[in-house]
Amino acid sequence: MDTQLAPGISDEQRAMLELEGTRFKYAGRKDTVIREMFGLSPAQFAQKVNWLLDQPDALRWDPVLVNRLRRLRDARAAGRRGSTWPGRR
Repeated sequence: MDTQLAPGISDEQRAMLELEGTRFKYAGRKDTVIREMFGLSPAQFAQKVNWLLDQPDALRWDPVLVNRLRRLRDARAAGRRGSTWPGRR
């Protein structure tokens, strides 16, 4: 994508969104790539990506990817809200 379309989003932030949109074949591989590329824990990476998903510049940069990631995030959140914890009624 063109940097001129989203001047408020850095190359690193674009790389984070692209990585989040990547599907990994093997469990744990994404965690390794996150640590190697960004020096972050998976939890820190997830926090940054979630923040990015709410930024208008990210949406302008790649609306298809950002909207897909937003839908996935919303579905995970809905699943957590609808689930019951053991021992709770």
